[in-house]
Amino acid sequence: MKKSLARWFEDAWYKEMYLSSAFMFLSMLYVDAMRLRRFLYRIGALKSGRLPAPVIIVGNITVGGTGKTPLVIWLADWLTQQGFKPGVISRGYGGANSQAQAVTAHSDPALVGDEALVLARRCAGPVTVGADRLAAGRELLAHNACDVIISDDGLQHLALRRDIEIVVIDGERRFGNGYCLPVGPLREPPERIKNVDLVVVNGGQDLQANEFAMHCRGDRLVNLLTGELKPLAEFKHRDCHAVAAIGNPNRFFKQLAAAGLNCDEHAFPDHHVYTAADIQFKDEKPLLMTEKDAVKCSKFAEAKHWYLPVSAELPEIFASQILTLLKQKIHG
Repeated sequence: MKKSLARWFEDAWYKEMYLSSAFMFLSMLYVDAMRLRRFLYRIGALKSGRLPAPVIIVGNITVGGTGKTPLVIWLADWLTQQGFKPGVISRGYGGANSQAQAVTAHSDPALVGDEALVLARRCAGPVTVGADRLAAGRELLAHNACDVIISDDGLQHLALRRDIEIVVIDGERRFGNGYCLPVGPLREPPERIKNVDLVVVNGGQDLQANEFAMHCRGDRLVNLLTGELKPLAEFKHRDCHAVAAIGNPNRFFKQLAAAGLNCDEHAFPDHHVYTAADIQFKDEKPLLMTEKDAVKCSKFAEAKHWYLPVSAELPEIFASQILTLLKQKIHG
């Protein structure tokens, strides 16, 4: 039921479907509530706090995945190369522990969340999760000498003051039908984009003014059981299974199809908690998954299970814009 309901909403948000006036009224109420909430933070009626280091928010204005995690990894690595000491905070969505805690490469994804574990394994710098991002940031700084904080998601988490806001847009689906929840996929009205510092389009071809293209590349598969590496090209024209429990599974499936693989596609809800049965099929075809799926499936992996890590690529002008904004915030 949960899966079919999610699919129904996705069809309504990203395809032409009839929506009743009752839903439209709910959407207008939602927008009014969001604007009131932002106003209350602006006048101080709702309290927010600042961390003693510049905060970069990497977020989105739509429900579901847009590619924030690869951008956070890229940003942490790039800042390290520039001589900064970045740290990453995240909500730890899907994890059972809501209290602020450090994440290591060996953390349990059931406690800290799948995305946070990927960040801990891939990012340059420490990672801390917590439902209260201000508390997570304080916990991170209490144990690490970081001079820049990157928040994975949190654009709408106004209790944490920020210095730079980056919005990531899915280049294929963009804003869907253009409506806010529950009629559409938007967490905030589209005009919110005008108030952020930088806009990144994941997989975007037709960029609008002031948008930067990001492309996520991956050409090597990693075996979940042995750690063996194989070029993705070795699987070209092979029949495979592909599973994905991410915000937009079709992005992963299309990537495999573009590489020439013939995959039976199995989509699960975002942050799905896998069981061994989910990745067992009555054949010996190789099974491919995303890195986010792999951290949850390693405990019951078999030799035919592989995952595809990806890395973000961004233009040099985007990097220089980040550096300019950071210097402005640091030096006033």
